[in-house]
This record gives sequence, C-alpha cells and structure tokens, in this order.
Amino acid sequence: MASLSKQAIQGTIWTLFGYGGSQVLRFGGNLILTRLLVPELFGLMALVNTFIIGLNLFSDIGIHPSIIRSERGDDPEFLNTAWTIQVFRGFGLWIACLLITAPLAKFYNEPQLLWITPIVGLRTIIAGFESTSLATLNRNLNLKTLTIFDFIVQGLSLGVMIIWAWISPNIWALIIGVLVSSLFGLIRSHALNTGMQNRLAWDQSALKELISFGRWIFISTVMTFFASQSDRLILGKLLTLEMLGVYTVAFTLADLPKSLMGSVMSKVVFPVISKQLDLPRAQLRKNILEKRKLLLLLISFPLAILVCFGDQLILNLYDQRYEQAAWMLPILALGMWPFILTISIDQALFAIGKPLYIALGNVSKLLYMVILLPLSFSVMGILGAILVVAFNDISFYIVVNYGLWREGISGLQQDLWASCILVVMIFILGGIRHGLGG
Repeated sequence: MASLSKQAIQGTIWTLFGYGGSQVLRFGGNLILTRLLVPELFGLMALVNTFIIGLNLFSDIGIHPSIIRSERGDDPEFLNTAWTIQVFRGFGLWIACLLITAPLAKFYNEPQLLWITPIVGLRTIIAGFESTSLATLNRNLNLKTLTIFDFIVQGLSLGVMIIWAWISPNIWALIIGVLVSSLFGLIRSHALNTGMQNRLAWDQSALKELISFGRWIFISTVMTFFASQSDRLILGKLLTLEMLGVYTVAFTLADLPKSLMGSVMSKVVFPVISKQLDLPRAQLRKNILEKRKLLLLLISFPLAILVCFGDQLILNLYDQRYEQAAWMLPILALGMWPFILTISIDQALFAIGKPLYIALGNVSKLLYMVILLPLSFSVMGILGAILVVAFNDISFYIVVNYGLWREGISGLQQDLWASCILVVMIFILGGIRHGLGG
C-alpha cells in the first residue's frame, strides 16, 4: 500500500506538471492564433470537433479503462483483442463522418462542413492504430513517460499550426494542426511500447470482458456527449459563427480547473482505486476522501482567480474582437464548481463498475439544457444562454451524489466545507480587486 501511495503521489505530481505545461502551451498558442485567425474559424472548428468527439463517444466501449482495471491488463491476447476492436472502430468512425457531413452542412447552413468534416475525421483512423502501451503505462502509473511525450507532441503540433496560420491564415491551419497532432500521437504511442507490438487478434474471453464492462461505458459516454456538448450543438444554431468562436474562447479558459481535476482523476485516482477494490467500502471511501481533500483545495484557488479576475484576463490579452468573452468567463468559471466536485469522486463509480449513475446524471443535464437553453436565449439573449450553460451541472451533481451515497462512497460533507472555502476565497479576492479600484 505504501508503494501504491508513493506511485499515486508521483503520478499526481507528474500529471499536475504535465497539465500545467500543456495549458501554458495551449494558452500561448491560443493567444497567437486568435491574432492570426478570425473568430469565425474557431466557431467553425468548434462545430466540427464537437461532432467528431460525439462520434468517438458514441462508439466508446471503454477500451482504455478496461485495460487499466482488468486483471488481464498485461495479457497479450487481451491487449491485442482490444487493439483490434480499436482499429476497426477507427475506420467505422470515419465512415460515420462521411454519412453525417451533408445533414450537418444543411442543418447549420454552412457548406464548408461538407469538406472539413471528412478531412478532420481522418484523425479517427489514425487514433485507431495507436498502441495499447498508453493504457498499460497508465495502468502501472508510469505517468512521467506519458507526460513528457504528451508535452512534446503538443508542442510540435502547435508549432505546425502557428507556422501555417502565419503563412496562410485560413481554416487549414486548424485542420492541419489536428491531423498532425493525431499523427504525432500515433508515433508516440508506438515509441513508448517497450513490450510486444500490437497485432490483430480475436480472443473470445477477452472480447466478452471488454463488452461486459464496455456496455456501461458506452451508455455513460453517449449521455456524456449530449450533456457536455449540448451547449455547442444548440448555440451553433442560435449564434453566429463569430459569437460561437468568442464563446469557445471564454469556455476554454473557464474549463481549465475542471480539466485539471479530470486529468488527475482519470490518470491517477482511477488506476489507484482499481487496485484497491478488495478493500471494505468504508476504507475505500476514506482513502478516496483523503486524496480528494488536497485536490479540492488546490483547484479552488485558480477557480476563484478566474471568477474575480477572468474579465481582465480577456481584456488585457485578447483584441477587441473577443471582448464579449470578458463578461462570459467569470460566470462560466463559477458554474464549473459543481462539476469539479462531481468529477473529483465519480471515478470511484467507474472503478466499482457502477457508471450507470453517471449516465443518469448526464440525462438530467441534457434535459436541463434542451429545455432551458433555447428558452433562456429567447427571453434574455446571449446572457440568458450563458447563465444556463454555467449552472448546467447542478442536476448532474445531485444525481451522481445519490449514486455515491447508495454505494457508500459519498463525500457530501467534504463538498460543503470545500464550497465554503471557495466562497471565502472569492470574497477575499473580490475585496482585493475592489481595493485596487476594480
């Protein structure tokens, strides 16, 4: 157990380091690209990426988490069967891209989607050939290697994107960036493979296990797509591409603390929990909450900064084309808190094989968005839409926490004191801003 705790601490440090470096690159690249490219291009790519992500989630049977949690996670036959499914899935996704292209272009009245969607969709084929070594390294909490290579891949692909945008400031800069990133990711995965090379295989027992666990992942991820991407799907119809691009900039920045928490939970906490499933439920809950306490404290400070100073971040770093994002960012950042509380513990439900609660939580979130987003937009315009989007995770939080309570791993008391700390931080930082004349 001591060795596992040490691995968890080292994994968390490397995940935080990697995430921090990744966001510095991402933020710096975003600043450069927003000066080279017009907002409409970001709105257009936001739509395309939303549907590519959707296709991935619609066909997700949890290959990566299955390898992490399975007792056969190091078995070559199991790994090769998983890889075979992954390869065929990649080709299937690209065919699906071709099928949805015309309806998408017609619905959003955007002819460029006819050729952009199939080209960007090629990333699904490339990703299908990625080695299972990535899941194996994550399973064994060897996150140092993953982090370093992820950072290199991101830096190279971002460099290509910026150079292309500088030479020719059009949509191809973003398209080539996506494809190059996928290609570098494929090379990285096989470069990290120190064991056997993946090959086509079809083991019935491995297939049965993958499908058994994967059916719940499938249900959960489908609902996750509709819930998490419904803002872009609906706003893509309600807003101009320019305003959608501005919203995407604000949402990307507001999403940083949530993404950090999600990265730590999926890369570190989920593998750790998966290795402790034989513990009594009360002891498992105690172990989870001990690690979660520090994470919530660490994440609340940057979130409070975004709430209190996010508008100044936009106004000082982006040009006037993006100034509407200044009032959106603080609202969206505050609304991230219920989701942060949820994803800081919901990986426990995946680990114990109960992702159904997460799927139901996403159903409630989807219903909330479908009903309230168009309604609030018709009554209050873009402000009403942003308010609805910001607080769309409250229903998700309630449903998932019901599941955690049923399974004996609830952390509601910890949620309460963490929320109180966040409120105190916001009041303190707000007071500082007021004292400085803000």
